[in-house]
Amino acid sequence: MSEEITMESWLAAEENNEGLQVNDVVTATVEAVSDNEATVHIDGHKNDIPVPKKELAYPEPEKASDIVKVGDEIEVVVVSLGGEYGATVSKVKAARMTAWKDLENEDIVEKGEPVDAEVTQVVKGGLVAMVKGVRAFIPASQVELHFVKDLNVYVGQTLQALPIELDAHKQRLVLSRRTLLSAEREKKQAEVFENVKDGDVLQGTVKRLVDYGAFIDIGGVDGLAHISDLAWTRVNKPSDVLEEGQVVDVKVKSIDPENKRISLSIKDTLPDPWVEKAEKYAEGSIITGKVIKLTKFGAFMEIEPGFDGLIPMGELAEKRIEKADEAVSQGDEVRVKILRIDVERKRISLSITKAKDAE
Repeated sequence: MSEEITMESWLAAEENNEGLQVNDVVTATVEAVSDNEATVHIDGHKNDIPVPKKELAYPEPEKASDIVKVGDEIEVVVVSLGGEYGATVSKVKAARMTAWKDLENEDIVEKGEPVDAEVTQVVKGGLVAMVKGVRAFIPASQVELHFVKDLNVYVGQTLQALPIELDAHKQRLVLSRRTLLSAEREKKQAEVFENVKDGDVLQGTVKRLVDYGAFIDIGGVDGLAHISDLAWTRVNKPSDVLEEGQVVDVKVKSIDPENKRISLSIKDTLPDPWVEKAEKYAEGSIITGKVIKLTKFGAFMEIEPGFDGLIPMGELAEKRIEKADEAVSQGDEVRVKILRIDVERKRISLSITKAKDAE
């Protein structure tokens, strides 16, 4: 008895389906529309078939009437056969199948052209994005040139990426943004190394701070400003004088195209405090200052805070002396004549004896 019922059900289904097969994409006419579904008719199929609103569009619309109206002809795919209406169909899946076929026909991997990928969510191992109506995957290692700790910042963004793997049958599309960024970086690097030369003053953006300095982007290429080149004063930590994202002027100290290295200096774009102070004084003038340090070759005198000059041993006293303390002591106020201001070497030579001669 059960075999007869089964056979009868099968024959009825076959008669009702009129040759429909699972995964067939067919044209259906919209016969009725309610808030939650649309009813469609497929030529040759005896029963009209309801299509839930979630199968009309993705993401699911508020009402079916937002997507279709009576009389519309739409493409649907046969999801299954049998049941009360003889078949179930989906407009969403039909659009997806068509999109996969279109991508396959476009040879997007072979062409190597970037596509727009709208990031929808973060999953284990990377990002999910929509590309021309299909679901794509961007592995975490292919999102940026560097490691990204929190991928959530990309959700909602539309990124350009290169298709690197496509299997329409398995509905698998893998993208790489890193490949695209790497190609762009190489292009920018070539332009920078072709056009930039030693001594150029450029504007850059601080990208990364490290213990020994700062990496600064000067147009697609990161150059290194050593900690000693960040300021004229002593810098203990780069973060004391810079912050990531800060725009600064830099001078190119050296450029090595072969190894793709650029040495930069921030302090060389700033006025040298030593030179600014030296400009206030002239050779031959008489000044007064305090002895701050005794050495084997003379005594250092503070001209003003942070600005010193050297009184050589032979300029400390008229008579010959072996040690500086034979003529002066640390803390003494002395009157000296400026003998020479060497801006290049940042040295000032002073004389006590010449100052006495000038009296």
